[in-house]
Amino acid sequence: MRSLTETETQTLFSKLANYTGRSLTHLIDPPSSSSDNPTSDRNVFRLHASRIYYLRLSIVNLATSIARPNLLSLGTCLGKFTKTGKFRLHITALDIIAPHARFKVWVKPNGEMPFLYGGNIVKAHVGRLSEDCPEHQGVVIVGMNDSPLGFGVSAKSSSETRRLEPTGITTFRQADIGEYLREEDTLFTT
Repeated sequence: MRSLTETETQTLFSKLANYTGRSLTHLIDPPSSSSDNPTSDRNVFRLHASRIYYLRLSIVNLATSIARPNLLSLGTCLGKFTKTGKFRLHITALDIIAPHARFKVWVKPNGEMPFLYGGNIVKAHVGRLSEDCPEHQGVVIVGMNDSPLGFGVSAKSSSETRRLEPTGITTFRQADIGEYLREEDTLFTT
């Protein structure tokens, strides 16, 4: 487990900023960490076997006593780097990016199951959406009770979505919580 290089950090932050915007600073330096001992309780990003983990620095220091081949996972896996150097977010990152999401799409109850089975979001299933969401922007998909269901990319801007027909795609799915069941054999393999 090692810290990220400059290019890896830039790639990771650009991907996360697509979903969180300026709230990315709250991931790096949470407001609550400015109290008593900020150095031991701050959250850090670490790379292990091409996967990026988000965890506390105090846990990283404890993990140094474990040999790298014996260490499978530590903290919350945000995603992995592909062989070409691109970064892919995993569904496990949803709990980290959902509270800081800049744009959200609320899905009606009749649209939750098609989304959780791997489908894109159509306009007929949209309950609400954030104002001024541009096209091809990262969005977090939540249910009408504000529980996060996944994330994706907006297919149209907010103004274009309102004029769309009911069967038109508004959001392209990238990950949903149904992946925990559909890909349980391969989700956490190395």
